[in-house]
Amino acid sequence: MKYINIRGSENPVSVIGIGTMRIAGMNPSEVDTFVHTALDNGINFFDHADIYGGGKSEEVFGDLLEKQSELRDKMFIQSKCGIRNGYFDFSKEHILNSVDGILKRLRTDHIDSLLLHRPDALMEPEEVEEAFSQLYKSGKVRYFGVSNHNPFQVELLKSKVTADLWSNQLQMSIVHTPLIDAGLNVDMEDDPAIMRDGGTLEYCRRKDMVVQVWSPLQIGYFGGVFLGHPDYSELNDMLNALADEYHVSADTIAYAWILRYPGKMLVNTGTTKPDRIVSAAKAADITLTRKQWYDLYKAAGNRLP
Repeated sequence: MKYINIRGSENPVSVIGIGTMRIAGMNPSEVDTFVHTALDNGINFFDHADIYGGGKSEEVFGDLLEKQSELRDKMFIQSKCGIRNGYFDFSKEHILNSVDGILKRLRTDHIDSLLLHRPDALMEPEEVEEAFSQLYKSGKVRYFGVSNHNPFQVELLKSKVTADLWSNQLQMSIVHTPLIDAGLNVDMEDDPAIMRDGGTLEYCRRKDMVVQVWSPLQIGYFGGVFLGHPDYSELNDMLNALADEYHVSADTIAYAWILRYPGKMLVNTGTTKPDRIVSAAKAADITLTRKQWYDLYKAAGNRLP
């Protein structure tokens, strides 16, 4: 496993993370296997959100931590807040209340990272600063970041927030590449040239922010998995060929494609299956060649100018 050092921290995070959105319905034995499989394969990053399973995902995870408290120090636990029923809320009151709920459900006295979950158009950076400052001073949150924010939204936050924003969680996969497309099609008269995100990937790299990639196997916005999908036969043929070459599975190559980008990349998987967790961990040991990376990009239906 490879790890990323966070500024000011002695605890690095694994480049493969485990998302917990789907664990709400798992029984204690399944959660135990889920967590230990990750840890046994060098994965220490666990990503939560207060809305996952309506809070149930954090509860079942917290049940395990209560019974096996020795695991807490082996983990980097992150959660997210800001999404409410039909709207977004970055108010000081909501952030503080959300974190108290997160800590209660996770049965821990602190989380390592808190992300603001999708932008709030009515955000007041001064309120966010007050909330972050209070959470940090109380020891409830160690690090702060954002999710699905563009560069100017991050800069707006940073105009008042004194905490270092260490990470931005963004959607990307081989077949969902708007973060990459515009940078390859500068000044072209076609759809891939449209800058939809303001150069977020380059911004994160320039600011030394970790990019946490979610839905790394998805087609668009929850459009299903591209592995084995008939609409992506060329891509799957290439993934399978590279999987044979590297003696891994196709999903491992798909994760390795994301990790090949030369910024600080963290692949946040959503699987709950132990064998898939093991496959994901193996991606950290694979460095695709530049040609392999571009060939996969093109096989997914993208073109180069």
